[in-house]
Amino acid sequence: MIKDFYRLIQSKLRHSAVFPSIQAAVCRPAFKACLFLLGVFAFAQACLLLAPPAVTASGASVVNGRALPIFRVQTGQNKVALSFDCTYGSDDIQTILNLLREKNVHATFFVTGSWVKSCPDQVQAILDAGHDLGSYGENYQNMTSLSREQKRLELQNLHRRVRELYGYEMNLFRLPYGEYDNETIAVVRECGYFPVQWSVDSLDWKDYGAADITERVLKNEKLENGAILLCHSGAKYTPDALLSLMEGLQEKGFQIVPVSELILTENYRMEADGTQVLSSMEVQ
Repeated sequence: MIKDFYRLIQSKLRHSAVFPSIQAAVCRPAFKACLFLLGVFAFAQACLLLAPPAVTASGASVVNGRALPIFRVQTGQNKVALSFDCTYGSDDIQTILNLLREKNVHATFFVTGSWVKSCPDQVQAILDAGHDLGSYGENYQNMTSLSREQKRLELQNLHRRVRELYGYEMNLFRLPYGEYDNETIAVVRECGYFPVQWSVDSLDWKDYGAADITERVLKNEKLENGAILLCHSGAKYTPDALLSLMEGLQEKGFQIVPVSELILTENYRMEADGTQVLSSMEVQ
């Protein structure tokens, strides 16, 4: 390749009578060496352009070489975020929305592509009530098992559908099965999303009963300022537990907010346990 490049220049100059001094210079060893280095540089640049993109993640999200999602937020305000995973079941959505409205609480609902397709009215009701809509991806797949492009499509396909149907721009992503790696976090952020998990799990999907859900959350050692709570739609006892759960949180002095109101969107760093902290270390 480099030799062909050199011969091409020689050929062009050989047929030119305008630059005889340049033609002579081409034959000098120093010029040949320069052309060789130029060819090597061009080849190296081509390799970089054709190589797959490196795995990167925002410096703010990397701790000891590992990229992390947000599990909780360090804050001096008595705020906790309430979230619902909507991956199956929708019959209880209106009941959940009614209970949230009764306590003047807004939450975040994470949805899959199939849930959006099968429950369009419920999605609209969630948005009409002023709640967050977050993404669980198009097909609720373990993102670590997908190629980089497949990861991107999981986010982009659902994002595009929600935007076209409802005019809503999602920017919160919850990782299916809780699985993630550096490439997954990098792709999530490249797509304009914040990766969000949870710090307090109600385990409502295990159907242990309403009292168990309430007690499991209210007595959880991780229930603190900046906690992110996890519940599910389609769980048998969640609607029965929700009112007492919200009242219990409020009695403890917590303001219940959607995830978007709790997390930091700039000037932050992550700690090793998944806590999001202001970079200035000033707790608000």
